[in-house]
Amino acid sequence: MEFYSSKRKFVEKAISLDKIMSNSIDIVVETINKKINPIETKIVNNQIEIIIEADQLVPSFQFLKDNSKCQFRQLTDIAGVDYPDRENRFEVVYHLLSFKNNLRARVKIFIDENSTIDSLTSVFPCANWFEREAFDMYGIQFNDHPDLRRILTDYGFEGHPLRKDFPLTGNVEVRYNEIEKKIVYEPVKLQQDYRHFDIQSPWEGTTYKQEEEKDNNG
Repeated sequence: MEFYSSKRKFVEKAISLDKIMSNSIDIVVETINKKINPIETKIVNNQIEIIIEADQLVPSFQFLKDNSKCQFRQLTDIAGVDYPDRENRFEVVYHLLSFKNNLRARVKIFIDENSTIDSLTSVFPCANWFEREAFDMYGIQFNDHPDLRRILTDYGFEGHPLRKDFPLTGNVEVRYNEIEKKIVYEPVKLQQDYRHFDIQSPWEGTTYKQEEEKDNNG
């Protein structure tokens, strides 16, 4: 009986926590819709998803951070998504966490290839490296960033690797040159040597087959 009593209390507590969390989400969503006026707000897997205009970025995040009902005090990540066929090619996604409410939120902004958006470093200083990564991988430009330069690729790197139109082989290859005793950068060269093997080549055909065909034709 004691086991079933403990189990019942655990279930009741879990249900109570779910209700509290549900009420908390509803309150936060209502507050966001009133104060920020987003394009869209919805709840996905107990997380809040918000779409806002690019020019509302900084004031919206300042509100989400400082408002007593929201309190999204931590920016955990900034991600980019590339949709080359869309007019607004890039989707910039910000991930927020509220310890107070035990809630997570995703804020999305859509921009085209030639547009820039404001840096979030004035609200969340940790956005510095996140934005540099988005710039490096996608070429997304951030206004008023204190140090917008590449962070994952080399200084002379060409292009942005996570764009869908970036060549899978890259533009240059890096290797150590034994003769010059230094790292060198060279254009990518796809070696064709392995296409000229004897037995399994679907391009050339085997050597003995070619000789047989010549004898038959001769």
